[in-house]
Amino acid sequence: MESNRIVSTIHATLAVTLAALSVEDWSCPVCPLASNSSLKQRQALAITVAYLIYDLICCLFDEKVSLDNAIHHLVSIVGLGAGLVYQKCGSEQVAALFITEISSPFLHARELLKELGYKDTDLNLAADVTFAVIFSLARMIGGPYLTFVTLTTNNPLLIKVMAVGLQLVSAFWFYKITRMVKYKLIKRTKKVVSTPHLHNGKLN
Repeated sequence: MESNRIVSTIHATLAVTLAALSVEDWSCPVCPLASNSSLKQRQALAITVAYLIYDLICCLFDEKVSLDNAIHHLVSIVGLGAGLVYQKCGSEQVAALFITEISSPFLHARELLKELGYKDTDLNLAADVTFAVIFSLARMIGGPYLTFVTLTTNNPLLIKVMAVGLQLVSAFWFYKITRMVKYKLIKRTKKVVSTPHLHNGKLN
């Protein structure tokens, strides 16, 4: 499990780096719209599609297969794969890659901390909150904007459908993450309140 987390972290870091390097104009990161994909964009997308296929296969060997995670992988594979086949809308897809992967290193960091025995610690809580904030900003602010841009330009229908599908999946994960963070914060608050404190050598 830890080795798979490390592979996932390496991929996320590589994907974000390649996506950033493929941007032609940072004053308009999603430009040119509905254009032919550049070589750098196709390379970034191909690496991520290969990783997603690998990770989906790994998920199928888990003790309990996560249906929502499997759907997320399939939507991403079909969406990015369609971009590679059409060799179009590279700017939009690389932007989607950046948005979806920017929070992944923090996701894997929080899971690694649990596996290393740091569950329910301040460090793990900090990782949870950091992941939740970055995910929310990327997926629920950048995501809807990118979906709107993809839908209103001359992109293939399959790409538009996958853009909507990915945003719906992001909204679902956003709901689950906010519940997780709320639970963790309430749990931590109760723990602090119930923990006895020493005052002048005596328990209060």
